[in-house]
Formats: sequence, C-alpha cells, structure tokens
Amino acid sequence: MVRDIDDAEAWLESWTAGVSAQAERAAALSRRVAALTGSATSTDRSIKVSVGASGQVEGLELDDRVQRLPGAELARQIMTVMRAAQAHLAAQVAGEVQATVGADTETGRAVINSFESRFPRQDDDETERDAARER
Repeated sequence: MVRDIDDAEAWLESWTAGVSAQAERAAALSRRVAALTGSATSTDRSIKVSVGASGQVEGLELDDRVQRLPGAELARQIMTVMRAAQAHLAAQVAGEVQATVGADTETGRAVINSFESRFPRQDDDETERDAARER
C-alpha cells in the first residue's frame, strides 16, 4: 500500500513538472511570436512592406517609380508584396514553433495551421506572374 502511494506521488510530481514545462514553452513561444515581423520587397525594389506579429501592415515604403503606375496596378502590387510579407511571417512562426513547443505537438500544429491558413505561401506561378507584371 505504501508503495502504491509513493508511486502515485511520484507520478503526480512528474505530471505537474511536465505541465509546468509545457506551459513555460508555450509562454516562450507567445513572447517570441509577438516580437516577429515579416517583410517583403517587390522584384524591382519599388515597394517594401513590413507586417507585425498578427499580420497587420506596420510599414510601407514606395519608391518614386511607383508614381508611373496606374492606381489599380499599384494597389495590386502592394497587396502582392503584403501577402508575401505575411507568408514570410508565417514561415518565421513555424521556425519559432519548432524551436519552442515542437511542430509535432498539438499546440505547435495549431499555431502553425493558424498562421498558414491566414497567410498562405504564394505559389511560384503567382509570384512569377506578379514579377512579370512589375517589369
């Protein structure tokens, strides 16, 4: 009977330590993600966009060359670069997840999925089409 109690206490201590460690890793991930920014630049370097940890635009730099573009084309190019910056952010988040909680954990998969679903990578065809339009 005493052995059963000792085993139960040891299991409870181990479980508590595991939960505490997992909580600390999740808190570290949250701090690291909050400090991230993503950025991207158009192929001709006339547009640069920086986004914060939640994907919001924090910086937009436009070269004087963009004044020659029709408004609709300028808007499209800004949106393309913004999406690339957000996709860059999502890739950084995946790296932070791997370094803290692990990409194979439930928390890691949930965080990665959240960012990738909101900020998907642009496929090579879309990027190539955009680059051709920018020339």
